[in-house]
Amino acid sequence: MALSYVWQQRLERWKNFARGLFGGGGGEQQRRPQICPACGSLVGISATRCHVCGTNLRFSLAAFSKKFSGVFGEHEAPVTSVLLIMNFVMLGVSWLAYAAVGKGGGLTILWGLAGEPQYRLGASFGFPIFFQNEWWRLVTAMFLHGGLIHIGFNMMALMQFGPAIEELYGSARYLFIYVFTGAFGFLASAFTGHFSLGASGALLGLVGVMLAVTSKRGGAYMRDLRSRLISSVVILFVLGFSGFMAMDNWAHGGGLLAGFVLGKLFADRQPNNANERRRAYALGWLAGIVIVASFALMVMHYRDPTPFSQQGSSVRVERCVSADSATRPPSGGNSCTL
Repeated sequence: MALSYVWQQRLERWKNFARGLFGGGGGEQQRRPQICPACGSLVGISATRCHVCGTNLRFSLAAFSKKFSGVFGEHEAPVTSVLLIMNFVMLGVSWLAYAAVGKGGGLTILWGLAGEPQYRLGASFGFPIFFQNEWWRLVTAMFLHGGLIHIGFNMMALMQFGPAIEELYGSARYLFIYVFTGAFGFLASAFTGHFSLGASGALLGLVGVMLAVTSKRGGAYMRDLRSRLISSVVILFVLGFSGFMAMDNWAHGGGLLAGFVLGKLFADRQPNNANERRRAYALGWLAGIVIVASFALMVMHYRDPTPFSQQGSSVRVERCVSADSATRPPSGGNSCTL
């Protein structure tokens, strides 16, 4: 069956990306004037450095960012697309980890991915973070989910908020916002003793950013949007405190607060000059490197002894949902004990 036109374009971009990542030959398509990724100036066909701002067009953060964003389409929310893919890939990895220990059958894939495999894959938990210096869990946890139902709700929220905020701030700053707010949410969660995972801390960070934007802009539309966002947040926290759903309000609150602060600090527009673009690209690449390093450390420590396997440990994970949720021991507490 023939590929759709959109996928033909996407595959062509991927091939050009592979050929021209470092300025290599890309055929006749590259024989045309270039746009400087830092300042937006028109430069020559064979230029290697922008004559206006001096940015290296091949070996700079701006150049690399431009090429990577083109892989998924410059106008198609590339970072949101990558985050969506990563979350579903990690759900598959989680299920395989459970299947490897004989626990992946039945309806586990819907809402039963809890326990030691998720701990090994980087779920957030205070003891290993604060006493074993496994800080990478603050990042890896936001890509783990308790099942298809859990990830379904979170990814619908990501697709609702992500593209709009990515368009507003630019892909680089958007990635930094997502990672920073998610990690801050899990920091608050871990400090209060929760065993937690999920993307909702970062998603509440995006909501916090939107609340900050609506507070800086006037008009009836912004007031209505702010009212709707506040109502949704209040309902979410009420559900969390009610105990009806195992939600981690600390992760939600931490992400929301971090997002609101960043929304107040950042200008609510894309970078519009070379210096602003350089700072934005630096933040985006910092966030990307943190993600890669966190997953590398998770792989390195995957076989380490866990509280689940240590004799005498009182950790019993029976309910785990997310940064929407905290694992609660049978005693009714809101944290696992080690």
